[in-house]
Amino acid sequence: MIVEIEGLQKVYDGKQRVVAVDGIDLSVRPGELYGLLGPNGAGKTTTISICTTRALPTAGRVRIAGVDVVAAPALARRGIGVVPQYNTLDRACTIYENIHFHCLYFGFSRSEAKQRTDQLLAQFHLTERADAYPAQLSGGLAQRVQIARAIAHRPKVLFLDEPSAGLDPQSRIAMWDAVRGLREEGITVVLTTHYMEEADELCDRVAIIDHGKILVEDTPAALKNSVGAQRVYELDLRSHQNVPLLVQQLQHLSGIANVETTTEGVRILAEGTEGLLSEVVHAASPYGLRDLTITETSLETVFIHLTGRDLRE
Repeated sequence: MIVEIEGLQKVYDGKQRVVAVDGIDLSVRPGELYGLLGPNGAGKTTTISICTTRALPTAGRVRIAGVDVVAAPALARRGIGVVPQYNTLDRACTIYENIHFHCLYFGFSRSEAKQRTDQLLAQFHLTERADAYPAQLSGGLAQRVQIARAIAHRPKVLFLDEPSAGLDPQSRIAMWDAVRGLREEGITVVLTTHYMEEADELCDRVAIIDHGKILVEDTPAALKNSVGAQRVYELDLRSHQNVPLLVQQLQHLSGIANVETTTEGVRILAEGTEGLLSEVVHAASPYGLRDLTITETSLETVFIHLTGRDLRE
């Protein structure tokens, strides 16, 4: 395993004791694209901060390519690339200089640094913007520069913390393509996200994390299959009186895997769909059915099934 996390815990002591990471165990295989999926405040960024030597754990151990990040942080950093949640490009340097100086910092000769910088600018379609400054770039372009800079020293593992936060849909898709391309360089990628479609689209395996604990870990397909449902029906009801009675009625319908109440009304997890819609509408009509949405089972469905709350909170 190239990333090994054992019993990781991070506690912040103060007026109010906060357990940010609460006994996480996970491992990542070489070449894998691994995702930590969970709501804001779940402990994802803290976990990444410890893995990348930016924070010290309260307990537990992290090894990157066999190197203990606490015992040998300088050695560990040579094998790590990091793209943090916020733009950290040097605003006084051009795009070329941001990448070139990073290469020099990690011991490249001037000719090697130039060659590597030119290669990365071409790889990330940034050659025409080499002389631009970070303030002149869109969010998507700046994120591509950050990824290019982070892998300039050829790390074994790249950590991406909320890589698509604040990006428009087109920039997000371009960023996804850039991340997929890292496989060709043999780079293992660990990313955090609270966008379930991002984890579903990119990751070989996903760990869903909440309140500092890993709730479940598997491939996106296996996690979605674990719910035992193909469709999710969200019912927005005008009247919430006797909703438990409606839940009982719906649970007896053929093809229903599970029914649960929500703040708006009722959520139905359905195994099948044939003829179900009309039966659901008929049962919910006496409760003032205002709206009904139908979606495919997603990783957010898995999270809701496990915790009873929305992944985007």
